[in-house]
Amino acid sequence: MMHVSMMILGYAALLCGSLLSVALLVISFSFQKIFQNFVNESFSFNKIQYMDEKRNVLINNFSCSARNYYRVQLIQQLDQWSYRIISLGFIFLNIGILSGSVWANEAWGSYWNWDPKETWSFITWIIFAIYLHTRTNKKKFKSLNCAIVASMGFLIIWICYFWVNLLGIGLHSYGSFNFH
Repeated sequence: MMHVSMMILGYAALLCGSLLSVALLVISFSFQKIFQNFVNESFSFNKIQYMDEKRNVLINNFSCSARNYYRVQLIQQLDQWSYRIISLGFIFLNIGILSGSVWANEAWGSYWNWDPKETWSFITWIIFAIYLHTRTNKKKFKSLNCAIVASMGFLIIWICYFWVNLLGIGLHSYGSFNFH
């Protein structure tokens, strides 16, 4: 009972945190594209600009910088919430894997069998361990690197949670569909 509930809570929290990371990636990449277009259009030295056009560029620059400030704040908040939720989900995942190994020893006679479900849960654990390790990095683009790893984790969780259950192979074949 504890194993299943911890795994479901862990997967749910990891999915939510990963979705926040995907949103962070979408917002930050659209932000970079807009910023590059703004720099290319505003600081073109090939054209002679009149005073009125310069004033319009400064007004547009001010309004664009205010929007960018809020966008940067949103990106930082998404990064913090994603980190908190993924950390909580990783704790649940650890408890679920440990309690599952104890239960597996009682039910099947060994702690780990390299069942497809167990293997994919281990891959999920590795991906989010990499995410948490990347968070300790002091580099400039830490949040983008973490968000990329978390978005990979999003796909891995879907494979682990649904695809393996649909195949119905291995010791965890209780949730399969019969295609025969």
